[in-house]
Amino acid sequence: MAAPAMTDPSPPAASLVPIFATPFAQAALPVEAAFNQTLAGLLGARATGERHDPDRRRDPLCYVSREDLFESRDEPIAALRNLLLAGLCRSVLAATLHGEAEFSRLGLRSRARFVIVRPDGCLPAQSLALASWCAIYCVAAPPAPAGRADSGVLRLYEMRLGGMFADATTWRLRPPFAGGHQLWHPRPGSMALFPAHLLHEIALNRSDGDLMLVILRARFENPGQQEIPPW
Repeated sequence: MAAPAMTDPSPPAASLVPIFATPFAQAALPVEAAFNQTLAGLLGARATGERHDPDRRRDPLCYVSREDLFESRDEPIAALRNLLLAGLCRSVLAATLHGEAEFSRLGLRSRARFVIVRPDGCLPAQSLALASWCAIYCVAAPPAPAGRADSGVLRLYEMRLGGMFADATTWRLRPPFAGGHQLWHPRPGSMALFPAHLLHEIALNRSDGDLMLVILRARFENPGQQEIPPW
């Protein structure tokens, strides 16, 4: 049977609204190029075997540090910590129903590591446990080679519509209803923020330079809250 003609006046008007939306924020942090250059040199010197995450398989094309970066007393790292947490809090506040005064009383816990993706390396798909939010900051990013605009991008995987039956209409839904993975292109000084449960990866670095990122996971607590699992 053919679909009814759209000129039929009998069907009532329908309201179409998006549901189950996912928050995603991106921001350029107020830093100078020299700051990132200093930070890149500092993190490069810290990329040693002793500081490699012991729970991660060693990969010569992708260095993943321990998740203790923000415990460092080095001034550039401390400055980055303050900037990242401030940017994270602004974005999270905008996504919640909390007022500023109420939000300021929440406790914040965070852990951070740095990742160096070498040429032809990648960071495999992952989601972050025991956290509400993930923030990724770009310290250094080489230009993408010609024809490989997806080099070193953050790819966020669409899982929401995985069980949907695909027919002549559902495969051509208009935004914001359409499915599909989302990309974010790291640029030095930029930050991306999204829910930590989202499956994400850093795609293959097809350039001839290193991509350097700081990955932070965070969670908030109500005043006096105690039943929080340890990291």
